Amino acid sequence: MAMRELRYFGDPVLKTVCDPVTRFDKGTKSLVTDLLDTVRPDGRAGLAAPQIGVGLRVFSYDVEGQFGYVINPEIVELSAATHEIGEGCLSVPELWFPTVRAEHAVVRGVDLRNEPVVVEGKDVLAQCLQHETDHLDGLLYLDRLTKDRKRQAMGQMREKAWFRRA
Repeated sequence: MAMRELRYFGDPVLKTVCDPVTRFDKGTKSLVTDLLDTVRPDGRAGLAAPQIGVGLRVFSYDVEGQFGYVINPEIVELSAATHEIGEGCLSVPELWFPTVRAEHAVVRGVDLRNEPVVVEGKDVLAQCLQHETDHLDGLLYLDRLTKDRKRQAMGQMREKAWFRRA
């Protein structure tokens, strides 16, 4: 098992748009394995490659019994229906804020054999798919908060030990 160290708010890799995966080799397989291993501990729903310092378009997920990964994901469908759902992030630990997300999402990408993969989810899985794809586009869930909630999050963040170390 290869648990990778997480990157936290303030690390430039988290605000950088990721490159697509173009080589499907041992390095890509190793990255996927590390993402799957690192998302497995309780309390984790998803993990994008930049959260472990890698600027490639790959994420893993472990939500309500659904476990997997997607390489080069693209959101291809979002429901018009949205809801406000509590959201947190491994790269912004200890903070949770209501975030508006589509209730249903569909992501299309590929697997390690460069074969098509489609992941469809509602509620928490839909939230995860949107959240992790955002990471690959250089966005954090904080970027989706209302102005007042973002200000509140920034204030709370400054009080956290991990923020002072970062």
